[in-house]
Amino acid sequence: MELTFRWYGEEDPVKLEYIRQIPGMKGIVSAIYDVPVGEAWSLERITKLKHTIEGHGLKLSVIESVPVHEHIKLGLPTRERYIDNYKETLRNLAQAEVDIVCYNVMPVFDWTRSRLDFPLADRSTTLIYEDEVVTQMDPVTGKLRLPGWDTSYKDGELELLFAQYHELNEEDYWVNIAYFVGEIMPLADELGIRMAVHPDDPPWPIFGLPRILGKEAQFERYLALHDGPSHGMCFCTGSLGSDPDNDLPGMIRRIGSEGRIHFVHARNVKVTGHHSFMETAHLSEEGSVDMAEIMCALSDIRYEGPLRSDHGRMIWGETGRPGYGLYDRALGAVYLNGLWEAVTKCRKQEAAVASR
Repeated sequence: MELTFRWYGEEDPVKLEYIRQIPGMKGIVSAIYDVPVGEAWSLERITKLKHTIEGHGLKLSVIESVPVHEHIKLGLPTRERYIDNYKETLRNLAQAEVDIVCYNVMPVFDWTRSRLDFPLADRSTTLIYEDEVVTQMDPVTGKLRLPGWDTSYKDGELELLFAQYHELNEEDYWVNIAYFVGEIMPLADELGIRMAVHPDDPPWPIFGLPRILGKEAQFERYLALHDGPSHGMCFCTGSLGSDPDNDLPGMIRRIGSEGRIHFVHARNVKVTGHHSFMETAHLSEEGSVDMAEIMCALSDIRYEGPLRSDHGRMIWGETGRPGYGLYDRALGAVYLNGLWEAVTKCRKQEAAVASR
């Protein structure tokens, strides 16, 4: 397992020199954040990012994310231009020797929460999702808005997007996403780039928009769209763990045994009701996800890829990007690395005893 950390570039208050000081830290998960969605990333920009990270003794392990343009998801005629740009970005990433790309196929909105600063009993703050709050929100009218929502849409653009999506049913959406997979994955195979699709977050439909990657059966269908080595998933314990019906260790063993887990996001959530949860410290007893079992399952499949501590509380007076402060994610990284060391060493000792 390769321990990694998300970094949002030069403007991130969490500096690379701080990340480098986390014991066991090897890699950085980052992206180019100022290129408009759908436009190609230049080799020059990718190389600059890579050299900046390497200058701090770290590796650019994963690009997260290369966004999929809405026209691709909607299946519009203009998708061909954006698919061509996506291919150009992948070629440039391969030339820069970056070989893992995380992406998602969530329509319009990425991860969604109802509050970003919910106070916990220990006076830290965290991200929460309350079904009763979100179901009252109307993103088109703007009467109720989620903090952190994309505000780049011009007047009428968001309303048009919703109208276009409402013309699609779930099967139509599957067809559009399958077209993207069919265009991109053969090239990724050729380039040696592993494409890791992130689960929907939360793992159920919101605002009447189609969401298709929240359960194991849906991932089985998605991964069956292409049988090449590039086509895999980012296993996010927080996203998938928000639905108590998901058997996370079992999913890891079944999907991972096929070599389809390319990247892991490890965070804990506490399920608080139907379609409701709060993010917690990474420690197993703090939430609904047994992190020790997660690490055992990853050990069982001999996982060697990147893993990052995902989303943290704001603790010790830290302020910054919600979910992406330094302190709690660093604590989580060290905790996860400790679990990994314990599991892997115990497994080796058990194997040595059994072979005597």
